[in-house]
Amino acid sequence: MKKVIIGLSILVVLFILTVSFMGSSIETPSYEVLQTINRKVEVRRYPSLVLAQTQMQAATYKESSSKGFRRVASYIFGGNEQEQKIAMTAPVIMEMGEQTELSFVMPKQYVIESLPKPMNQQVHLMQKEARTLAVLRFGGYSDDQKIEKKAKELKAVLDAEGIAFDDKLIYMGYNAPWDFIGRRNEVAFELQ
Repeated sequence: MKKVIIGLSILVVLFILTVSFMGSSIETPSYEVLQTINRKVEVRRYPSLVLAQTQMQAATYKESSSKGFRRVASYIFGGNEQEQKIAMTAPVIMEMGEQTELSFVMPKQYVIESLPKPMNQQVHLMQKEARTLAVLRFGGYSDDQKIEKKAKELKAVLDAEGIAFDDKLIYMGYNAPWDFIGRRNEVAFELQ
């Protein structure tokens, strides 16, 4: 009996690891890596992106992430004039300042004119112009303290290199809450 329990436990662990490492079929925006600094900061050029976005009055991750996520997720899950479901993409982008703008990148097959109008007046569709970001990647679960620590680390690298950047912090989260292994988070600043 003990061997059966051990065998089943090993199978469950292997199943969880296999699912976690198989990779995700969720679409992510393409970008070009222009430079790598200190083997940890990437300077990336992103193309123009179509976003579904909402603004939150709160400036922190804790206060904005859940409410903002639910608001924009309702749009892609059919909360629009055509009750059309739109595929989830990654990352969820939070541009943080006095207010927080939380955005989902729309799948590549859409242009802004082809997307259905949101039913919630607090969700807006917008075209984000191409831009260059300095990005620092980190793992695990995010919170305000971890995001701030990584943002300071990124600022220090950019300051040391003499690279000018806008001070508005951008956080990008790639995983669902139930993804325990291989979590991907990024902090970024737009380069001037």
